[in-house]
Amino acid sequence: MKRRKLITDPLWSRLGMRPCVFFGAATVRERFLVGGMILSLAFALAGCSAQGKGDPKAEAPPPAQVEHVQGAGLFKVDDPGKFPVATAGQIDVAPELNVTGVVSADVSRTIPVITLASGRVIEVDARLGDTVAKGQLLMKVQSADIAGAYSDYEQALADETLAKAQLDRSKILYEKGAIAQKELEVAQDAETKAQVTVKTTLDHLRVLGADPDHPSAIVEVRAPVAGVITDQQVTNAAGVQGLASPNPFTISDLSHIWILCDVYENDLSQVHLGEFADVTLNAYPNQVFRGHIGNISPVLDANLRTAKVRLEMPNPGSMRLGMFVTSTFHGLKKETHATVPASAVLHLHDRDWVYVPADGGQFRRVEVTGGKMLPGNLQEVAGAIRPGQKVVSNALVLQATAEQ
Repeated sequence: MKRRKLITDPLWSRLGMRPCVFFGAATVRERFLVGGMILSLAFALAGCSAQGKGDPKAEAPPPAQVEHVQGAGLFKVDDPGKFPVATAGQIDVAPELNVTGVVSADVSRTIPVITLASGRVIEVDARLGDTVAKGQLLMKVQSADIAGAYSDYEQALADETLAKAQLDRSKILYEKGAIAQKELEVAQDAETKAQVTVKTTLDHLRVLGADPDHPSAIVEVRAPVAGVITDQQVTNAAGVQGLASPNPFTISDLSHIWILCDVYENDLSQVHLGEFADVTLNAYPNQVFRGHIGNISPVLDANLRTAKVRLEMPNPGSMRLGMFVTSTFHGLKKETHATVPASAVLHLHDRDWVYVPADGGQFRRVEVTGGKMLPGNLQEVAGAIRPGQKVVSNALVLQATAEQ
């Protein structure tokens, strides 16, 4: 019978194992130890094999290194070719000034509604924001002043009737020689004064808003003009004290409006009376309207250093009081500005920047003033960039690389 090969390696002896047949009758402990050694050897061989394979990250080209030169606005690049540049173009445009403004009512078309009669409001027939017609009933006031005015008017009528009768009788007696001329003149004077009193009391009634032909202690307050009620200071059952109280209503004709803009004193040279400005509503950014410059305030705001510029224009129907607008004032003389790709302009810290090539593989960050967007994905810029100058076509990539 053929003998099987014994394991006599010194390793087994150091592990405290007895010589055994490899595929023979070994103990369970010995079998586990042999299996563990085989697995360890397999993992070691696999690790060596993995180290021999190529690493994709190691094989990729190294990223561009950007070094910021402190205090000079320069960025040093090891490979400038990774940041393509473009040539700034040229465009001739008139200078523009963009300012903010607010839609306001035309003061000359704003009419307060007043009543001279004091009393209590017993009926309110209009509300804030309503559109009213001229002569439309707004409210009713129960007033003791009206009652007193009617009493004075009726007494004046009675006195005038008596004075007229006395004058007629005096004329007859004078013709018959029964009275002297002096007495006739006294009667004529009394009649004249009575007529004056009637006229005065009648005017008093009309001023208070009462109808002389319809005696009543209730006065009706009606709209003096057509428009929109833009202010209301009265409610039902409230009291009014004539001119001593706030105006119950204010009616504004919004067919024409004002736009009040704030212009800094450094920019006032670009604004001239009689010229026109483009107006864009924040609520309707795609619609452009034209307003006429009607006034430039002669007084500056002491804190903001701005002057109020008033634009006058008809209301297209979409403008509401208090709306924010952007007004653009156009200069008369055209200027030459540079145009660059829109991606070349970097908006950082509320300012616009571009990168221009410098000596020694460096790029300089230059501040510009971004203008309008132009066809072809271009943007107008003003400032240190001139037509024909080179700029980095994608400023965001260079900035992102510099921040890494």
